[in-house]
Amino acid sequence: MAGGKKILIADDDPDIVDLLETYFIGKKYEVVVVMNGKDALKKVENEKFDIILLDVMMPYIDGYHVAYEISSKQESSSPKIIIMTSRDVSTEKGIALLSGAVEVVQKPFSLKDLQSKIDAALA
Repeated sequence: MAGGKKILIADDDPDIVDLLETYFIGKKYEVVVVMNGKDALKKVENEKFDIILLDVMMPYIDGYHVAYEISSKQESSSPKIIIMTSRDVSTEKGIALLSGAVEVVQKPFSLKDLQSKIDAALA
């Protein structure tokens, strides 16, 4: 399902960004990276994405607010949003889903698990 898909990675941790960028380029995704919530919103205004990976705790605007802004302005063709958090997923999942995300991933995560969640979201 990867070939030709466009992904936005929004995370302020350079190690996670590098890992995800390298992985998704290898899977033939078109990858766009931002390091904060404000830049994520700007990118979504100007570009179309299939999937968005959002860290919860980012500078300027947190991932939940970014997800809400994106999902409330988009139609059915809006990108699928997956929230990434180091917080407890059992307490964060409800907030994430209310914000417009389709899934939550606990950090640290395996790339295989993340990919399966992305595949399910895009199916």
